[in-house]
Amino acid sequence: MTKKSWLIFAVLCLAILGGLVWLSRQGESINLSGVDPLQAQSASSQNGDIADHTHGSKSPKVTIIEYGDFQCPGCSQASPALKAVTEKYKDHVQLIFRNNPLSSIHPNALAAAAAVESAGFQGKYWEMHDKLYTEQNSWQSLDGTERTNYFATTAQGLGLDVDRFKTDLAEADRSGARIKKKIAFDKSLAGAQNAASATPAILVNGKNVTNQYVKDGKLTTSGSSDARQVWADADAFGKLVIEPALKEKGVSLPQ
Repeated sequence: MTKKSWLIFAVLCLAILGGLVWLSRQGESINLSGVDPLQAQSASSQNGDIADHTHGSKSPKVTIIEYGDFQCPGCSQASPALKAVTEKYKDHVQLIFRNNPLSSIHPNALAAAAAVESAGFQGKYWEMHDKLYTEQNSWQSLDGTERTNYFATTAQGLGLDVDRFKTDLAEADRSGARIKKKIAFDKSLAGAQNAASATPAILVNGKNVTNQYVKDGKLTTSGSSDARQVWADADAFGKLVIEPALKEKGVSLPQ
């Protein structure tokens, strides 16, 4: 082999070795033994000491879990409907939102998730959650400084300490950062519940209802042109999904 050939061979070996290391790291997963994905998760070292974000009943008969992506158009449709249903049945229903940013198709999803978690450090998680969904079209195409400034302006409008918010947001991607661990933990839970490949993924007491539609007042699994995803329709979701789940748990609702 010539000197040039040896050099090319060495470079190729290093590239392959690097690829194998990268692949092995991608295969690493969080140990979920002893973790029940159906239950609200308390703060722990695994999730960066950031508990699940919940809305509604603290002792629910029915738990709605959404694995969402803040840049996902479907998630922005689902959000107000799920919140409305939770409010209507708040004595018995709890909503849990978990992060599943699909960065390969939504380049700003991860940054948005970090912004919402940063707001959560100052007690404004749901306010930032709702705001970024409502204003999704305004920030989804921004990048770099423009994106950070937009999130900071939003934080200021919510009454947050902007300097603290910016610091938390800047640290979110560092190794061992609390927010980074929280998002990774949420994504692992999504994988454990077979809900990682698309958003929104919505589970009701562990049953995946993501691909259920409503047509002529009835549930169907056929997404025809005249059918609508049930999670985008608060009334239908409540009547056709939540109320039957409550009845299964022995909850009698007023007629």
